[in-house]
Amino acid sequence: MEFLRSVVPFHPMPVIATDTVILRAPAMADYAAWSSLREQSRGFLTPWEPLWPGDDLTRGAFRRRMRRYHSEMRANTGYPFLVFTTEGQQMVGGLTLSHVVRGVTQSCSLGYWMGAPFAGKGLMTAAVKAVIPFVFDTLRLHRLEAACLPHNAASIRLLEKAGFTREGYARRYLCIEGRWQDHLLYAIVSDDPRP
Repeated sequence: MEFLRSVVPFHPMPVIATDTVILRAPAMADYAAWSSLREQSRGFLTPWEPLWPGDDLTRGAFRRRMRRYHSEMRANTGYPFLVFTTEGQQMVGGLTLSHVVRGVTQSCSLGYWMGAPFAGKGLMTAAVKAVIPFVFDTLRLHRLEAACLPHNAASIRLLEKAGFTREGYARRYLCIEGRWQDHLLYAIVSDDPRP
């Protein structure tokens, strides 16, 4: 097993800081702030996310989430970040790079969520812009993809401000709020101009 670990390059989770946001890997110590913000934002987030399991906000579910995150990081298939304000270091949301694929694809998917009290302040746009160099310069990927619901005007604005290009329309692409829904497909590639 030790041999396999040495063969697969491990990319440690960086702390990414800008003038407005800090991105870092989640830890068990974040449970109280994370569960509080998610609960406070439940009504705001529900239209944009998969159905929440009944125990989603429990400490046990968060512990399982952390185990999955650690497994994905060790396998270099996913990189989770929590997003905090630079001033006051208050948790405002989360951002995940998932489905990292190597070989001829060299891509990953971007997902994000913002706590209701912090929406519309440009913090997630800043976080997405801040993670792009990690994707292209550290992970050495070629393509970063994202999808959003066609009626999610805030997410469309965010992706376009961050330099993503709309590439397509996927019918019944993801199961959001308990039903398969169409999504707009966006991407940014490594040689695109960076915002």
